[in-house]
Amino acid sequence: MSASDFEERVITVPLRKARTGSQSDGADQAMRLIREHLAQHFSVPEDAVRLDPSINEEIWSHGRTQPPKNIRIRAARFEEEGEGVVEAETAE
Repeated sequence: MSASDFEERVITVPLRKARTGSQSDGADQAMRLIREHLAQHFSVPEDAVRLDPSINEEIWSHGRTQPPKNIRIRAARFEEEGEGVVEAETAE
């Protein structure tokens, strides 16, 4: 694997939009925003983004209705079978 086949970044994803609208689905909206943000920044389709359970735990830590305002994520893009795949976890 060459250096161009692997790319890793720490990204801060703003989740302010998840705190507006219906209060009952804030955490669900936050997870969608994370997936969309990573897909856009790594130029892959949304279904090629794999989220670690640690991200879900961080989003749900304040309950379903109050996700955090932003979250720092360590994401890596791999070339897998000719397609880009992004794997993400929380950045400590």
